[in-house]
Amino acid sequence: MPRGRPRKNPDDVLMKSAEFIGWALGGIEREIAMTRERLASLTEQAHNLRRRAGVRTARPSGPAAAASFNEPAVAGRKRPGPRRRRTMSPEARKRISEMMKKRWAERRKKG
Repeated sequence: MPRGRPRKNPDDVLMKSAEFIGWALGGIEREIAMTRERLASLTEQAHNLRRRAGVRTARPSGPAAAASFNEPAVAGRKRPGPRRRRTMSPEARKRISEMMKKRWAERRKKG
């Protein structure tokens, strides 16, 4: 009888790894289902809070809409078109210009 560890049968290893993968997939699918339920619950709570605050929003209907991970509120809303930039008033531009001129003058004096 040979000493040491018995050799592993490649078929046994494949069966065990397939079994582990099956367990992992089952766990992931359970997590996805629980996450969808939590998302639906949170979406409903947000809708109720908006309604109480008097904010009107278009609300998607159906279980797929509530459990969607691509919902704009979750994924971040993208605006169509170019990005709007804030414009500075002429008074603010002048005030900033004067402050910067003053700072640079002090810097020139120092060195």
